[in-house]
Amino acid sequence: MIARLQPIGLLIGRVMLGVVFIAHGWQKFSVNGMDATVQGFEGMGIPAPTLSAYFTVAAELIGGVALIVGALLPLAGLALAGVMLGAMYFVHLDGGFYSRDGGYEYVLLLAAISIAIGFSGGGALAVDSLWLNKKEVGTRPVPAESPA
Repeated sequence: MIARLQPIGLLIGRVMLGVVFIAHGWQKFSVNGMDATVQGFEGMGIPAPTLSAYFTVAAELIGGVALIVGALLPLAGLALAGVMLGAMYFVHLDGGFYSRDGGYEYVLLLAAISIAIGFSGGGALAVDSLWLNKKEVGTRPVPAESPA
């Protein structure tokens, strides 16, 4: 029973995490605008603020979509975890683990879940599982040699 529910649980986790990342990326891209995002990154002392801002927005938008459909999950998980660990280091670390002024517990949690889902295989309802399973179709285990 639990094994049959695993793909649904992974789908729910992937979709919710993807929506969170898309919302944050979309806010940086369209609500604030990229110029404001670059200026904000510069004001926070993030190195190479223009490159960092564009990478962050691309990772959040593309990575969020990849999570939802379950495609390229290890790459998406690593990119999103990297963005969150960068946010933790450059923005949230001074706030402590938890604070009303922006502690790092939330971004650390997003990084950990990104890695966990990224390397989970995504479940049977992920695009990755469709093409990964096709690779395995023509292969059979080689029988062990019997002693002569």
